[in-house]
Amino acid sequence: MAFESKKLINNPNDVVTEFIEGLVETYPGLQYLDGFPEVKVVLRGDVSGPTYDKVAVISGGGSGHEPAHAGFVGDGMLTAAICGDVFASPPVASILAGIRAVTGPMGCLLIVKNYTGDRLNFGLATEEAKSEGYKVEMVIVGDDCALPPPRGIAGRRGLAGTILVHKIAGAAAASGLPLSDVAAEARHACGVVGTMGVALSVCTLPGQPKSDRLGPGKMELGLGIHGEPGAVVADIQPVDLVVSHVLNRILSSETNYVPIKRGSRVVLMINGLGGTPVMELMIAAGKAVPILQLEHGVAVVRVYTGSFMTSLDMAGFSISIMKAEQAILQRLDAATKAPHWPVGVDGDHLPAKIPVPVPPSRSAKNDEVLSRPEQLNEQGRALEVAIEAAVSAIIHLKDSLNEWDSKVGDGDCGSTMSRGATAIQQDLKKYYPLNDAAETINEIGSSIRRVMGGTSGILYDIFCKAAYARLKLKSQSGVTITPLQWADAFEGAISAVMLYGGAAAGYRTMLDALIPASTLLKQRLSGGDDPLDAFVKSADAAVAGAESTKQMEPQAGRSTYVSADMLTSVPDPGAMAAASWYRAAALALNHHNSKPPPPPPPS
Repeated sequence: MAFESKKLINNPNDVVTEFIEGLVETYPGLQYLDGFPEVKVVLRGDVSGPTYDKVAVISGGGSGHEPAHAGFVGDGMLTAAICGDVFASPPVASILAGIRAVTGPMGCLLIVKNYTGDRLNFGLATEEAKSEGYKVEMVIVGDDCALPPPRGIAGRRGLAGTILVHKIAGAAAASGLPLSDVAAEARHACGVVGTMGVALSVCTLPGQPKSDRLGPGKMELGLGIHGEPGAVVADIQPVDLVVSHVLNRILSSETNYVPIKRGSRVVLMINGLGGTPVMELMIAAGKAVPILQLEHGVAVVRVYTGSFMTSLDMAGFSISIMKAEQAILQRLDAATKAPHWPVGVDGDHLPAKIPVPVPPSRSAKNDEVLSRPEQLNEQGRALEVAIEAAVSAIIHLKDSLNEWDSKVGDGDCGSTMSRGATAIQQDLKKYYPLNDAAETINEIGSSIRRVMGGTSGILYDIFCKAAYARLKLKSQSGVTITPLQWADAFEGAISAVMLYGGAAAGYRTMLDALIPASTLLKQRLSGGDDPLDAFVKSADAAVAGAESTKQMEPQAGRSTYVSADMLTSVPDPGAMAAASWYRAAALALNHHNSKPPPPPPPS
């Protein structure tokens, strides 16, 4: 079957029943009544109406708002959820079936969002159940703050604040309170919560074409969870401004929708509307808390962030604010087995930030904090020259590396390498103990570790740590490392990268530059060549190896997902980076050693 919008479904008419089947397969504590397709009721598997000795808490409404309401069925929250078709109130027969299935002598509370169909159908079911001898009360939630105070009988719409009412009523019922008290707590909760949403798109019903009502660059404030028009359509703004505007509307003294004043404690809920990434929801939460605290003078004592009451695939979020009296907090913090209630958010907040535990680098020979020597020996001067040249080469090559990587990877090789090079450049001037070669290499690894992410960062960190392990066996502070010892450390570093990274020569990685360089360096030095000449010639081998990657088939990294046609004539950026810093260091050292040494400092 072809659909005008992309949905991973079968028949659009079966989405609700198939959702319920998947839900109860996922959560073993849930069941559903065997009345498909007319009766779509999810209920706790451990509750049997005639013997249940607590107040049953039931909610429901049209489907399409998942996880609401069925995802909140569980001990400590809802006893049952009545599911209608998508955006359609469940029929009275389904509501009655749910009441009969879970209601015992203590009675049941129906929690209903304020929409005409829900009020009428749940209301009729309430009266019918009462006529059958059940004790039933109904609470209506209308927490919408987007629109001006309504005239007539329509009232405010029921939105995500309903979930908080579910939790409070469910916890009250679980504590053993009678129906009248559970209903009273639910009604009180309804009176202290307000919600407003902002949408970047209109939801798409299963089997229906995608709406273009909200054009590019537009957002709608107060758009309803069934796609009903909101308060205003506006240009998309940064989330800071959007959150600030929504909070101002909820807490407006003109509408006085919620009794929250400066000095109040509040609960914050950031609710995804179905098509919003978790990252964006968390950004909104992170912005809402300081705005509430600093601009509105309220203390935020709980934050719930996630998708609780959605609108199919609508992009956007709603914000709910509830006044957090101590009794309400106790109900919200009470234990529940409802699968979609967030865990780990109860209790007082610890400080959001703590210092990063970065211990100072310490010499292998003593416990003094390492630092740049006041006076460099010849090895120290040579190291400084080589390091400065290597990192400068990487920084200058940044754009080319990014360009190559955009064709064969994710386009950030140059930026990542440049971050590491810049950190090394900065730390070189302050911290590196250049007269101690081993500790200097170790500090280069520390600089890389601090700022370089991704695979290249960890591989270069491994490279430095392995070289350090070889060098520290040979070196003492102030003792010059021999060229062969440097070559041995270089070879060991490459071996470690191969071991842990899994790549080898010919895999189209940085190793295709480093392995030829290492091999030729060892050969030249073992044959008695001048060390600087051997270094420069091995740098030529590194460049040739990097260039050869243009013709290689990738065996590692993201380039393995790129077609061979796209890789042709594009070098591996990691190999080019390695060849660049290696060659720059070799040429700089060669130039450095061709100049006369600096005069000794005055005595």
